[in-house]
Amino acid sequence: MSTVASPTESAVRSALSKVMDPEIGKPITDLGMVKSVAVADNGSVDVGIYLTTAGCPMKTKISESVENAVADVPGVGTVRVELDVMNDEQRTELRKSLRGDRAEPEIPFAKPGNLTRVYAIASGKGGVGKSSVTVNLAAALAARGLSVGVLDADIYGHSIPRMLGSDAKPTQVESMIMPPQNHGVKFISIGQFTDGNTPVTWRGPMLHRALQQFLADVYWGDLDVLLLDLPPGTGDVAISIAQLIPGAEILVVTTPQQAAAEVAERAGAIALQTRQKILGVVENMSWMDLPDGTRMEPFGSGGGQLVADRLTRAVGATVELLGQVPLEQDLREGGDAGTPVVLSGPETGSGAALLKIADKLAVRRRGLAGMNLGIDTTRHQ
Repeated sequence: MSTVASPTESAVRSALSKVMDPEIGKPITDLGMVKSVAVADNGSVDVGIYLTTAGCPMKTKISESVENAVADVPGVGTVRVELDVMNDEQRTELRKSLRGDRAEPEIPFAKPGNLTRVYAIASGKGGVGKSSVTVNLAAALAARGLSVGVLDADIYGHSIPRMLGSDAKPTQVESMIMPPQNHGVKFISIGQFTDGNTPVTWRGPMLHRALQQFLADVYWGDLDVLLLDLPPGTGDVAISIAQLIPGAEILVVTTPQQAAAEVAERAGAIALQTRQKILGVVENMSWMDLPDGTRMEPFGSGGGQLVADRLTRAVGATVELLGQVPLEQDLREGGDAGTPVVLSGPETGSGAALLKIADKLAVRRRGLAGMNLGIDTTRHQ
């Protein structure tokens, strides 16, 4: 009869190294979160775990992950997990290990050599579905295995938490903010810091400071893609984003309506002044497929291509119409329910269209197409 040897402390700690902190995305052993490990002769194991804060919203998930990981070690019997809370010194060390010992936080996406693609989703006017496009592209990219974040830069009209189906609040470790995530997407919004549906009544300088904090104080981790849901128009927020993250690329959302297209063109043309790259154009609410098989175009047609063509001429390089998204009830219901249509209905017309657009973003290479290089092409004698 074979017997299983009692587990060792080393084997238990090795198992714990595979447990990731759900907010930070790093092993708890690397974050100083393992307080103690005690293995009894009968194979029972007691594990002490430090939480970053007493009100950590992920404490149940962390405890369950630790218990499951240790239980898988051969020879382990009963597993008991005791939760404790880091003291100020430990939190300081954690912050230093993640962000360094800088006096002032930096915006990682603005540093030379940073590989995160930053996409600023813009529109000329409200009501064109910009936030719906943002959330669905984020969820689609995350489903492909990319590390994705969304910053709700529409301070006055914030809607990202609802559309991602989460009312979770960020966790703060000293001055560092841990963004919650849902559907594999990390997100931050001013709506997570206000009571109920309280309106935000800030002027330009306060908007700029809020965006700066969301970019610098939030610990985003190593993102592949960060999407910024901008407010409509070409005001303070668009200018602040250009200053804070000059490498952000602009994706313009419009409807087929000619009047909307003209306004959307202005939102894209701001790239000429800020010298940002134009990623492309997405036309939303392009048509409705009726039960009898016919197609209705309630907002007309051609607006998306019109914007792409005019921006192509303005910047002197091809600006692509990335896709056309039909007007469907599934898309609206997904936003209200907090489950993006690319996840709940990938086979629908809107879901399939948004997935195709996400495919184009996922395989894009870095290049100069669409970028205003600021080169004087005048011939000098």
